[in-house]
Amino acid sequence: MPLNRASIAQAQAAQGSPATAPAVQQPADPMSQHPQGAAPQPADPMSGHLAGLGPGDRSSSAGAGIEASGENPDPRELEEAIVRAIRTCYDPEIPVNIYDLGLIYEIDIDKDSQVEVKMTLTSPACPVAGILPPEVEYKVSQVPGVKSSKVALVWDPPWTPEMMEEAARLELNLY
Repeated sequence: MPLNRASIAQAQAAQGSPATAPAVQQPADPMSQHPQGAAPQPADPMSGHLAGLGPGDRSSSAGAGIEASGENPDPRELEEAIVRAIRTCYDPEIPVNIYDLGLIYEIDIDKDSQVEVKMTLTSPACPVAGILPPEVEYKVSQVPGVKSSKVALVWDPPWTPEMMEEAARLELNLY
């Protein structure tokens, strides 16, 4: 059975867990890490994950260890910093970051440090389809050393629960 929000709610209900993560106040710094086990919940889950973020806002520690010089950083270090940045992106209804959910299929970094991320969503009807790809693109663009970023939303192969990291399955009680 494909994993969707209804099946997550059923699995959590069977385990005696709430169907969704408890609402928590949006942190003052939207680029900060989420508390263990809960994603921030804005008053309207479809409103501005990126509200208040301006160009050059690099308050995240995602790029730690990467120098913001004019030279191209080591591709492995840059990819690690990009993954750290992506791990700060959460679906408002699921308390697991989108990288560990398996929604990121590919991260391509060219010789000029231009980045393309291929990602998917849990379903084509996902209500955050207009929010998550721009959030990923923005957060990747803010990693020191990244010259530009682009996100391509792909549907092939379709996402399945087997694409989740083991820790994500454990967090959602889906093992």
